Parts: sequence; structure tokens; C-alpha cells
Amino acid sequence: METKPQRLLSLDFFRGLTVAAMILVNNPGSWAHIYAPLEHAAWNGCTPTDLVFPFFLFIVGVSIAYAMGSKREDQSTHGKTILKALKRAFTLFLLGFILAFFPRNFSDFNFVESLKTVRIPGVLQRIAVVFFISAVLFLKLNNKRLFQAIVIFLFGYWALMTFVPVPGVGFANLEKETNLGAWLDRTILTEAHLWKAAKTWDPEGILSTIPAIGTCLFGVLVGVYLKNKTIDAATKISWLFCVGTLTIIGGLVWDLSFPINKSLWTSSFVLYTGGWATLILSLSYWLIDVNQYNRFTKPFVVYGVNAITVFFLSGLMPRLLNMIKIDFEGEKIGALNYVNKAWFASSFANPLNASLAYAIAFVLFWYVILWVMYKRNIIIKV
Repeated sequence: METKPQRLLSLDFFRGLTVAAMILVNNPGSWAHIYAPLEHAAWNGCTPTDLVFPFFLFIVGVSIAYAMGSKREDQSTHGKTILKALKRAFTLFLLGFILAFFPRNFSDFNFVESLKTVRIPGVLQRIAVVFFISAVLFLKLNNKRLFQAIVIFLFGYWALMTFVPVPGVGFANLEKETNLGAWLDRTILTEAHLWKAAKTWDPEGILSTIPAIGTCLFGVLVGVYLKNKTIDAATKISWLFCVGTLTIIGGLVWDLSFPINKSLWTSSFVLYTGGWATLILSLSYWLIDVNQYNRFTKPFVVYGVNAITVFFLSGLMPRLLNMIKIDFEGEKIGALNYVNKAWFASSFANPLNASLAYAIAFVLFWYVILWVMYKRNIIIKV
């Protein structure tokens, strides 16, 4: 008889906190008016917003360790488990593709032409690929080999990006349009299928998926350690705080020669963000699972149990609502834009506060929906 996977309330809390933060930073009232911590770093460096996506991949890794741990030792189940992981990855990739393909205006939508220019990489697409590869590696490799895989991915990526000459450029570099990853994306995907804001490179590109897998495997190893019943909670927390602190320091040291950069997902970025994720999860584990201080967790758990669902729908809904046009000061604007301008922009003297208030209201709006789903035990597993 298959036992139900052990569950961490702190992991659900951390997942919900991360997804709520994702929605907050992805939906400002105005992209022209955003407080600095809620923006991505222009290139090198790391803002609080830059932590959000790697945190989610780290959480995916921890979840793999908990959900698939019982199947790891039984090789007879590997085929079935890998097939299930492949189906989930395909679903995630498809949802990301739908978000990229979904038109903002049906009146001038052309299906064939849109296929020619749809962005292929993306957040959900990266989660899909990283999840599947990490799940297979978790099933097929022991913990020592997983650690070695992380080392190989991070140092291999560093070597590729800093030593391999870029065709057409002639030298290795870490600039936006001329680095090896950007060249590979343009060569394989062509500029038509890359991030529309840049067109010549993509922050979720092909080559940077390698260190992103390292982020997920970092989470896998943390999950394996947390799940170990032979180690007491105090020892787990102590060691995880040490690991988190040391990897943050390691990332900062590596930053001196291989800059912390989310768009390139540099190896120093993996260490730095993985360290912070480890510290936050271990602190949450100590507070919530060990000391049972869990009254404050419910709003975030509500987000956490339907994380992918709310991420997808919160990306789709604005496009649907903005197809409804409303008169505002002599022009036709989308319904959601109308809400922002009529309710928020006109109510705050400071446009930064208006933009932030709209983003917070958007997060609370989805919280109400998710709360109803949670109360009715509606959990959509993707």
C-alpha cells in the first residue's frame, strides 16, 4: 500500500508567499511607476523581485523530494512516475504557451501569423522543463550524484559563458545581446519567438535553463534532508542555516567574477538565491512545523495549494477583461485599465502609491477567490 507523502505546512506557506509575490510584481497599476524593490535589476544585481522565480523553482525541488521520495527506491515504479512527470510538464508548458499565444485583441487576431511570432520560452515553460529533468535526475541518481550534478551544471555553465567565443562576436562576454545564451536563442528559436521586450535575447532562454535546473536540484537536496526522520529538528535547522549562509557568501564571492544576474541565471545567482531560499524555508519550518506558530499562515497556504492555477488565471484574466472597452475621459480603454485609472490613479497623488495599491488590490482579489476554493476543498492539480 502506497503511503501518503509527508507534507510540510511551512512549504505550503513558502509557496503561497512566493506566488502572491509573483502576482504582486507582475501586475502593477502602471509599469512606468514601480517602487525599486518591486522591479527586476536592470542587468547585474539582485532585487527582492529577482528572488521570486528562483524561490519557486527551489520550492518545486523540495516538493519533488516529498512527492516522489517513496518511489525513488522502487525502480519498478520509475517508468510510471516519469510518465506522470512528463504529462505534468507538458501541461505546464502548454499553459505557458497559451498565455503567450492568447491575443490581447481578438479584432485583429490572425492565428497563423500569431504562431509565427509567439514567444516559446516563458516562466511556466521553464518550470515545466526544469521540473521534468529534475524529477528524472532525482529518481535515477543518489544524493551524492545529485550534488555532483549541481556542481557540473554550475561550473559547466560558468565555463561556457566566460570562455567559449560567441559566433559573430569573437569573444566570450556577458552582455545582453552578445552573450552565448542570446546567440543560441536567436539561432534556434529566431528573434520572432523570443521575449518581445528585447527580441534579441530571452530571460528564460535555452542555455540558462542549465543553471535553473541547479536551482531546482538545490531544493531537492534540501527537501531530502528535511524529510530525513533520523535527524532531529534542531539539527536540521542548524545545518540548513549554515548551508544557506555559506551559499549566500559563495554567491557573493563568485559575483566578483561571474556577476549575480537573473536574466542570465548565472551560477552565482543560483548560489545566492538558493541560500536565501534555504534560510527562509528553514526559518518557516522552525516557526510553523516545529513550534506550531501557524495562525498567520492561512492566507499564504490558500495561495500555495492552488499556486499554478492562480498564476495562470491571473495572467489570463487581465487580457480578457481589457477586451471590454469603457469610455474614460474621451477614450475607449479596457475594463481593468478603467478600474486602475478611475479607482486608483485618481485616488492617490503619488503615482507610485497608486500603482502599488492597484497591485495589492489585485492580490487581494485573487485571495478572495482562492479562499472560496480552499473552503470548498477545490484544489486544481497541474
